[in-house]
Amino acid sequence: MTILRERGCIEADAGEVGAGREDGASGAAGSADNYRMRTGAEVPGNTRTEIAGNARLVHEYMDYLRVEKGMRPATCEAYACDLEQFAEQVERRDALLLTAVEADVKDFMERMRANHVDARSVARKLSCLRGFYRWLLLDKRTQADPTVNIETPASWKVLPKSLAESEVAEMLDRLGAAARTPQTEGCGRDAAALALRDSAILELLYAGGLRVGEIVALGEEDVHLDQARAQVRGKGDKERIVPLGRRAVEALDEYIKRGRPSLAHAGMQRALFLSVRGHALTRQWVWEMVRAASVSVDGSVHRASPHMLRHSCATHMVEHGADLRSVQRLLGHADIATTQIYTHVAMEHLKQVLREHHPRGKRRTVVGC
Repeated sequence: MTILRERGCIEADAGEVGAGREDGASGAAGSADNYRMRTGAEVPGNTRTEIAGNARLVHEYMDYLRVEKGMRPATCEAYACDLEQFAEQVERRDALLLTAVEADVKDFMERMRANHVDARSVARKLSCLRGFYRWLLLDKRTQADPTVNIETPASWKVLPKSLAESEVAEMLDRLGAAARTPQTEGCGRDAAALALRDSAILELLYAGGLRVGEIVALGEEDVHLDQARAQVRGKGDKERIVPLGRRAVEALDEYIKRGRPSLAHAGMQRALFLSVRGHALTRQWVWEMVRAASVSVDGSVHRASPHMLRHSCATHMVEHGADLRSVQRLLGHADIATTQIYTHVAMEHLKQVLREHHPRGKRRTVVGC
């Protein structure tokens, strides 16, 4: 069976298949389909004269997502990949995205299941198709939605992973101490500036629950330390005000005063967090930095990530009694149902509180006769 191609946006799920290159006649046909979708041109000898319309349609939908919905480039690229995969499916029967029927969507999902694609990934691709055909209906380009009767595949709800408070405190204190030690200051301006920058990033990730994309997009003018807050642009270009705690304010103040001037060099750079060459940081670099910072002095590894610090921020707030509406506003969730998952994460903590403080919750030692 032909393997579905991800073409640069392979899912992170280990069970998902689809990065391989096909061989033989099916591989040649797949390459032709990919070429046609990327360029909008006809493949020589192909009798489907209107296939270029699929590429134009996907391109227009991407413009709609970027301009009107304010979606990030990475999200748009993932959606384009999903639509191109589905376009390959309908093109096998000489059809267009505009003329796709319910059977095409069912076949698309069945092919993914046959290739052991994770249920959550199948659900995400189906969600992409639903949004695409809603857009076509609103734009009066089609009169039927082939996804309307398709059920979302059931999948296990994966609870977000978070670090214990002691693990976060150990990591933040260790990097904060490294940024303040005379040894770091004496080994060069750049080394001291980088230590201050890394400490400020970690404090901000945990204190404000920011996404990694929000961190790298943060500008110097977006931080107002005198008011202990930051102005963050999140998903869908939605802005929110994130309050900052004392530790985060102190770390940012040190970095802005002592660290950033050494990294900015002569060029004018809007980004708050800069590389050693004076450029804005990338998302991948922040991921690597957090992963490296999670290695303890004794060699133990917590395998932290920027998003894990975001989850830790929310989980610890809920454990300490914060209401869900406040956590929702802090994280920038559009739907409170997304925030409610942290009540499940905090369940073990609640069980411990029950055992310690409820009169009938304490474990009693059975005394023998």
